[in-house]
Amino acid sequence: MKKSVIGSLLAATLGTAAMPAAAATEIQWWHAFTGRLGDLLAEQIETFNASQDDYVVVGTHKGNYSETLNSGIAAFRAGEQPHILMVFEVGTATMMGAKGAIKPVHEVMKEGGAPFNPDGYLAPVKGYYTTPEGDMLSLPYNSSTPVLYVNRDALVAADLDPDMDLSTWEQVGTALDAVKESGSECALTTAWQSWVHLENFSAYHDVSFASKENGFTALDTELAFNGPMQVAHVQAMGDWAKEGKFYYAGRRNEGGANFRAGECAFFTESSAGYAGVKAEAEFDFEIRPLPYWSEAEGAPQNTIIGGSSLWVLNGHESDEYKGVSQFLSFLSSSDIQAKWHQNTGYLPITIEAYEQTKAEGFYEANPGTDIAILQMTAKPTTANSKGLRLGNFDQIRGIIDEELEAVWSGDKNAQEALDNAVMRGNQLLRRFEQANK
Repeated sequence: MKKSVIGSLLAATLGTAAMPAAAATEIQWWHAFTGRLGDLLAEQIETFNASQDDYVVVGTHKGNYSETLNSGIAAFRAGEQPHILMVFEVGTATMMGAKGAIKPVHEVMKEGGAPFNPDGYLAPVKGYYTTPEGDMLSLPYNSSTPVLYVNRDALVAADLDPDMDLSTWEQVGTALDAVKESGSECALTTAWQSWVHLENFSAYHDVSFASKENGFTALDTELAFNGPMQVAHVQAMGDWAKEGKFYYAGRRNEGGANFRAGECAFFTESSAGYAGVKAEAEFDFEIRPLPYWSEAEGAPQNTIIGGSSLWVLNGHESDEYKGVSQFLSFLSSSDIQAKWHQNTGYLPITIEAYEQTKAEGFYEANPGTDIAILQMTAKPTTANSKGLRLGNFDQIRGIIDEELEAVWSGDKNAQEALDNAVMRGNQLLRRFEQANK
């Protein structure tokens, strides 16, 4: 009897081993995040994977934004593409022009049947990644907009009222004089100079960055950021650089280290810089709206987003796309978005997540963290302020960086530099136009 029981148990065990559970379908997501953002992204993946048994999302870091985009393009050509690719906002036109490579998000969600409400996303965020008919092409993931970070201690050291009005660049300029006189070698620094001081500057002052509604309506667009407002602003910053009041640290976010170390009074940077500043700053800081020039009619208008969206690539099985739809729906859920917004400084991509964050008292406990949202949504967008959709724009940004650096070093004046950037950039736009006819 005992032997029979043991034999039965052994047979049952062997029978179980002979019939393994069905393997979960794998979903590949290539992204550009490391550090704190990479950890939070990994946490989202783990939460989704633990919530169900049918799909396993695997996140893979592929380098910075440019490297991730290039890796995705190369992988598609080799037939080894991931299901989901993170692409920064300046790659939107490139992805739209990649005929046959993408599966629009609105199709993925409709076919997959996962909960999806296109009208639930913040309008300025949704508008960047949709067709003129309102169909979403990619899912907004990490969206941000530039703001002004203020080192209140540095203002006090310069005998300035830390609560002083800094709404306009004229007022900031006055403060820079006092900060410089106090002995500071970094009154003002910036991250992402083209994004903040030309792309967003143009939208915030409601002047054209490029024709054809900044590329939204046609491919035969031409750059226009060498207008009077842009030239005046860049020349002012060039003068501040010459006078030792503007410190240029680099093309990306190199200046962030200087600000977080307490060396700078002002820092123009993404709203997503909040997490790093809060974690590292050992001084009293606050977030203010991006300044504007008071002489500009209608300013301030609204700023535009940076960050990235998630593109779904063609070439996979229908069941895999069903898993993609469930994962994208999960990422858009209120709890996930509210937590992401509160932990990073990125915008909540949905109205529901914004309202949840407000109801939880986060903005009252962390003053200034709602400025980015208010700055983007206070006014309806115009043809100049809904964003940019320009081909080869990553390379055009490189040209802009070169020309701005010539201004900061005193080798060119603003008009000469911006005229040259427009001319060189237009050559790249014509190449993109020809390639996508």
